[in-house]
Amino acid sequence: MTISKAKLRKTISNPPVELQPVTRLIPANTQEQVMEQLYEFIGMEHLYESAIREVKTKLEILDGEFKSKYDYNPIHHIEDRLKSPQSILEKLQRKGYPFTCDAARAALNDIAGVRVICNYIDDIYTVADLLTMQDDVELIVRKDYIEKPKPNGYRSLHLVIKTPVYLSDRKEMVNVEVQIRTIAMDFWASLEHELKYKTDTEVSAELAQQLKQCAETIADTDKQMQQIYKTLKEIN
Repeated sequence: MTISKAKLRKTISNPPVELQPVTRLIPANTQEQVMEQLYEFIGMEHLYESAIREVKTKLEILDGEFKSKYDYNPIHHIEDRLKSPQSILEKLQRKGYPFTCDAARAALNDIAGVRVICNYIDDIYTVADLLTMQDDVELIVRKDYIEKPKPNGYRSLHLVIKTPVYLSDRKEMVNVEVQIRTIAMDFWASLEHELKYKTDTEVSAELAQQLKQCAETIADTDKQMQQIYKTLKEIN
């Protein structure tokens, strides 16, 4: 989002209430530069929020079509998240990039994230194929951690896609990371994340092995549930 110099100076001299604490902390000689960057990030945030809505709408339409055609919803539910400015800064620093909108858009594929929770493994690939076949969606990256799980046992299908966002004066193609997994995979990933990142104790090798064994058990359960579902469909 580009803001004129006149409007920027007016904002600095008479900032809105929510920005007043920020402007008081910024030295006068750098306020214009910092505030311009702040407005750029506000614009980028809106852009990525819009991209998330675009992808969620596409997925909801596909799920609704399945319900009307086959009386079945392949998607259990959808979650989303927008990476915070602090997380963007930390990741850019790790990668050796400056903290700018241009650097963030060029270097990071996961600013916008959509997580799709499916009932069965087959649903994951069905949803992924239907989404990426749409003519206004461009597939950038596909990583199949179901076929080749991560060493800790993590399973999910990761896609990075470009989706169009239509603004008042232009169309922007925006990257969105889409993670697609089953309910069971999501259950394991959520608990593993909680244990790994939300506690002060480092996970020991023994506990890591137990977590991996849990992931294997859950994967076997996923396969069994998929087979039970297929058998019931054949009976009907």
